Amino acid sequence: MIDKQQGREIRTSIKMRGLGTLVGWFLRLYSVTLRIKVVDHCGLTDRVRHEDPLLWCLWHNRIAGTLMARRRVFGWRKGAVLTSASHDGAGLAAVAKVMGLEAIRGSSSRRGSAALREMVRAAGRGLDICVTPDGPRGPRYQLSPGLIKLAQMTGAPIMAVHINFGSALRLNTWDRFVLPLPFSKLTIIFDELLDVPRQMDEHAFEAKRVEVENLMRAGADDLDIANK
Repeated sequence: MIDKQQGREIRTSIKMRGLGTLVGWFLRLYSVTLRIKVVDHCGLTDRVRHEDPLLWCLWHNRIAGTLMARRRVFGWRKGAVLTSASHDGAGLAAVAKVMGLEAIRGSSSRRGSAALREMVRAAGRGLDICVTPDGPRGPRYQLSPGLIKLAQMTGAPIMAVHINFGSALRLNTWDRFVLPLPFSKLTIIFDELLDVPRQMDEHAFEAKRVEVENLMRAGADDLDIANK
């Protein structure tokens, strides 16, 4: 089934939405077993200080851990997550809904411009925007330029989100998707906020992209297996 929105196709299906809903409820229940530790370098836990929207930047393989920690610790913050316009993206959109997030559908290969505009509008409504800059298909731990463009357009700061796992299962997928084991410790780290100038030339833009990528890679605890 294909929904037409702003002239670009968004793929979905009852099967994927149903599966995503089940996965979402599984994650909500699963998260109760985890021992979650928060390391806050930007004052995110201060409701008064950070009422304005933030751009959550996390690697694709940290989606499950971040969603579970966010639901339990920061469920009061409104947000939206960028998912692809593919069938897989429909499943993730359903997961996001169960976890209390809106979903914006699009990627660099399909409906990218429309999704960018929707994210700008969502940030304008005060929503946090969660972006996986190496998704939906990689390369793993390489940051695409879309996040930097989004920061320019919204004026919202980028917050690098790092997840460290006490014990976890790593799936045999392109991103080595990580799922914390039951009753294990999960540490979610919010890095210092990074502002992006609205006006930059090509060289400054690339320098900022590399800066954010290096910041994100520095927080990954498995770079030794990133390319295996």
